[in-house]
Amino acid sequence: MAIIRKEPFGRLSDGRAVDRYTLRNTKGTEVGVITYGARLVSWRILGPGAKFLDVVLGYANAASYEKDDTAMGGVVGRHANRIAGGRIVLNGRTYQLERNTGSHGQNHIHGGFHGFHDQLWTAEEAYEGVLLTYHSRDGEGGYPGNMTVKVLYSLSNDNELSIQYEAVSDQDTICNLTNHTYFNLDGYQAGPVLDQKIQIFADRYTWADAESLPDGRILPVDGTPMDLRRLTRIGDHIDDDFDELQMGCGYDHNWCIKDEPAVSGLKKAAYAASGRSGLTLTCYTTLPGVQFYTGNFLKGGIPGKHGVEFQRRTGFCLETQYYPNAPANPGFPQPILKKGDTWKAQTVYVLRPED
Repeated sequence: MAIIRKEPFGRLSDGRAVDRYTLRNTKGTEVGVITYGARLVSWRILGPGAKFLDVVLGYANAASYEKDDTAMGGVVGRHANRIAGGRIVLNGRTYQLERNTGSHGQNHIHGGFHGFHDQLWTAEEAYEGVLLTYHSRDGEGGYPGNMTVKVLYSLSNDNELSIQYEAVSDQDTICNLTNHTYFNLDGYQAGPVLDQKIQIFADRYTWADAESLPDGRILPVDGTPMDLRRLTRIGDHIDDDFDELQMGCGYDHNWCIKDEPAVSGLKKAAYAASGRSGLTLTCYTTLPGVQFYTGNFLKGGIPGKHGVEFQRRTGFCLETQYYPNAPANPGFPQPILKKGDTWKAQTVYVLRPED
């Protein structure tokens, strides 16, 4: 059980107070989570030279997070990633979601203009860690149903950070939650991640167009720069003359995680490593896909921790999820939450020195 410390983290523009909870394990590793957006704001671990290294990009106060437009560190929902035209059909009825991305704002992303990462959650200490709760009203973002979401962050003494999600709704609705943390294994202030390495445990990926919308095709990675089944330097193929990378301005795609026997339902999704810091990050999840995003559209502008501005490709995301644009592609696993059911998912990130 981690030691938990609560402290103020500033106020939002409307005066509401934001709290920070810090989880500390017996190794001295610390994880910081705030009530605004249920965001992961720091992850400090003992690195080379017996110095602590914070591998999570983030800001120093609530006001800066409120200005952020990258969902940095946040819990994203009701639907992570994109939905074409912002249209979903449930039980024969069409719902129009908020359209907040794509050409001329024609598509839906990350829950709309004010997704879960832009909401103030309540929090309480739990035996396992910190439990955050948010009540999403019927019609919020265009979605049907009153939904209650709970997210539990817990940190083990083996430096395993678990994020457990639960959601219930009083109507059939869509639910596809993820975490949008940007990692840099050399520390948040270290600059581009191109020399760090990535491995994704997937033989296939979902093809996506210039607006990052999959059209239903699930393609093999063989013979393409999308083949990351072996540990690969992130910068080796990121700008290759390949349609997916050119349209996405680098890696910003969903891989279909191998459906192999898993421990407690957790499948290995990805593994990252830095030769500079000697740290590794392994991602496990119960969800079917993972979005590997290399921060291609980070552009600074808001001073982060210790005044650092996060420029292009200074962090990478491993967003576990249902496939993007799933409601428009019935052949994909569908993120439908039925009235009265409980939607559950878990993602675990393991941060350790390289063996």
